Amino acid sequence: MNLDEIAGEYQTVVLEGCDGVGKSTLGERLSTHHGFAVVHSPKTPDHLDLASRYRNILAGTGRILFDRCFISELVYGPLHRGRSRISWSQAIDLAESVIERSGVLVHLTAPPAVIRQRLLSRDGEAVSLEEVSALVTGYERVFSALIDYTRVLTLDTTALELPSAG
Repeated sequence: MNLDEIAGEYQTVVLEGCDGVGKSTLGERLSTHHGFAVVHSPKTPDHLDLASRYRNILAGTGRILFDRCFISELVYGPLHRGRSRISWSQAIDLAESVIERSGVLVHLTAPPAVIRQRLLSRDGEAVSLEEVSALVTGYERVFSALIDYTRVLTLDTTALELPSAG
């Protein structure tokens, strides 16, 4: 399935994957060409209720595209803080809410070396190859669990031309 097919079929798109995989670039393309409102989920302070934040966004109307969301918390949280602020039951509930909005989760991936090189090109610095590998593995683990509850499309961005969207 390509981006035009995704845009034509779904009202809600969740782009997920580690930094440097192409979420913002693909999100910008879908927004510009298909009218999605982009919700970028930056790092969120510990005291905020993440599940409620995403439930409120999903309760809205219109075409929504998440450039990172609750799924990242399941990957980055354990690696950086030793725990996730989103439970598995909350994640499943939120994933089902995406589906109820005629949505899909899109797992963006690429080989760790490709991702790290993109980060170096974009930012002039990057985390270690080992950390990128751990993140890629973390996303694979999370999506392999969520696929039992929701629609997941996996897109390898290696061959895509991805000029940095920031």
